[in-house]
Amino acid sequence: MAKKTIKFVCGSCGYESAKWVGKCPGCNDWNTMVEETSITKPNKRSAFTHSQVGDRQKPISITKIETKDEPRVLTNSNELDRTLGGGIVPGSLVLIGGDPGIGKSTLLLQVSSQLANAHHKILYISGEESVKQTKLRALRLGVTSDNLYVFSETDMETIEEAINQIEPKFVVVDSIQTVFHGEVPSAPGSVTQVRECTAHLMRIAKTKGIAIFIVGHVTKEGSIAGPRILEHMVDTVLYFEGERHHTYRILRAVKNRFGSTNELGIFEMKEDGLDEVENPSEIFLEERSKNAAGSTVVATIEGTRPVLVEIQSLIAPSIFPNPRRTASGIDQNRVALLMAVLEKRCGLLLQNQDAYLKVTGGMKLYEPAIDLAVAVSIASGYRDQPSAATDCIVGEVGLTGEVRRVSRIETRIKEAEKLGFKRIIVPANNLTGLKKSGLIEVIGVHTVKEALKICLNSF
Repeated sequence: MAKKTIKFVCGSCGYESAKWVGKCPGCNDWNTMVEETSITKPNKRSAFTHSQVGDRQKPISITKIETKDEPRVLTNSNELDRTLGGGIVPGSLVLIGGDPGIGKSTLLLQVSSQLANAHHKILYISGEESVKQTKLRALRLGVTSDNLYVFSETDMETIEEAINQIEPKFVVVDSIQTVFHGEVPSAPGSVTQVRECTAHLMRIAKTKGIAIFIVGHVTKEGSIAGPRILEHMVDTVLYFEGERHHTYRILRAVKNRFGSTNELGIFEMKEDGLDEVENPSEIFLEERSKNAAGSTVVATIEGTRPVLVEIQSLIAPSIFPNPRRTASGIDQNRVALLMAVLEKRCGLLLQNQDAYLKVTGGMKLYEPAIDLAVAVSIASGYRDQPSAATDCIVGEVGLTGEVRRVSRIETRIKEAEKLGFKRIIVPANNLTGLKKSGLIEVIGVHTVKEALKICLNSF
């Protein structure tokens, strides 16, 4: 007979416990343990093991394994191909996460149409919309192809039967939180259901060579809902970012077994769908004020592409004992660190000033090469003195006020030169072996104070 047991599973990391605890022992998060009921059937192999597919494999020497280069499948979207590392790998499992209404379903439906027009058979499985609702959205996006099949289903066994019947080359599951397996005694969207259904889809992708895209909801903190192991199971994790009130959307790769991470693709949301942005630097700088205090431009690297982004800061006297430090698109702790360096090494009295920083265009910058541009922006806003509109600033700042070298400096300089910048301030150590260009002046600095003298002429 089947044995019924009750266990508690963490919604963040998937840790299982026999009793409820307030703090998860696995990830140390509070109030994440959820009660689930599991039914164990004796003498029956799990439905998700690989050994059920074909004959059992034996260990083999790596020198005897024969391989062949399988070409990637290119879509008609250069931004998506770049983010995936050069195209779709057959047999891969790709997870796409993002806020509700950001455009995940629109992106996948457009990509499905592009692949269908290239004579590939696509199965689009929607667990949140009916077939007629998906058809209405397809008509709005201009999606019409006989190779695109739409299926509205949430049962995992029925989905597998449809895949075996149609034999598509690509499958889209929207979304994984709505799919359930009948043998798992949990509600759809629970930790166990999400984990087991993803494992089932992974087995289908690997054994049949089908590339599968699954959509994942995100939590209030911005991470993909469900156990953290979900991101470890898939081959590629893409985040679709952007603000609902802005038209630009950013597709960011945070994990990719077949390409570089932190790769970036930029789209613009329009009435008829998503359009690619081929030159994001020009888009982000087109509304920049020429002589505004607190405005600087940094050349950042997102994956393999250089992007020029404007950083704005507003420094104002505070009426509170503890001044505010607010940042949008930059880590707030990094802002506090740079303000401490400016106060200690450059003599700026910032302890009684409110600081508000923002990266324009909804971008989020993580690399340390933006430190010097942030520091110059804060000093410019504090002194109410604008820097030159034709200056671009790159460099990492240390706690002693030194400016450290950054990677791929030549790529950053070429991007700034292409957009018409006259000067670029870089770390002095990056000048070694650098090829000179006659169209842009490259200035090396050793310290933050030296950079402020060049940019603001008042230090």
